Amino acid sequence: MAKSRIFVLVGGICKESLNQKLFEFFREEAEAAMEFDRFDIASLPFFSQDIENDPPSSVTDFKARAKSCDGVLIITPEYNRSFPGVLKNALDWGTRPYGQNLWSGKPAGLIGTSPGAIGTFGAQNHLRQVLSFLDLRTMSQPEFYFSFPKELEGGKLPPASLAFLKKYVEKFQEWIERH
Repeated sequence: MAKSRIFVLVGGICKESLNQKLFEFFREEAEAAMEFDRFDIASLPFFSQDIENDPPSSVTDFKARAKSCDGVLIITPEYNRSFPGVLKNALDWGTRPYGQNLWSGKPAGLIGTSPGAIGTFGAQNHLRQVLSFLDLRTMSQPEFYFSFPKELEGGKLPPASLAFLKKYVEKFQEWIERH
């Protein structure tokens, strides 16, 4: 069976992003069943109707790569109980020009981490509203938001966190295959 092609958007764009680290753990657990195309959303210009019909190459590359995927994995930090603007900008580019929503009907997974006690619950809750409107088929269960462990055990997730990540990967693969 061919691997599922997953388009990955990581909302944390800083060099030491916890969510980029989370993606690396996810990739390690899922690489047998999935191949990943992570797009650097920091390379996209701010969306503007002035350029939507003649966008720069970063946008055309983004759209072509997103269209060719079997599913989408969104990994978000939480900023002020919401998700980062750079992630919203990428999602908006995927819907424009009007009537050309490349997200419509695509299966999606949503995960995130932060050092806070409730992880990225607020960001994901807010982001689910947007993803629903964009017609992304976002997996509802299991939800995946946790507080990133302050101490990694030898560069690895603690056993309980790793077990939960494995469960999420399995469910996400099933979700992609069903849709």
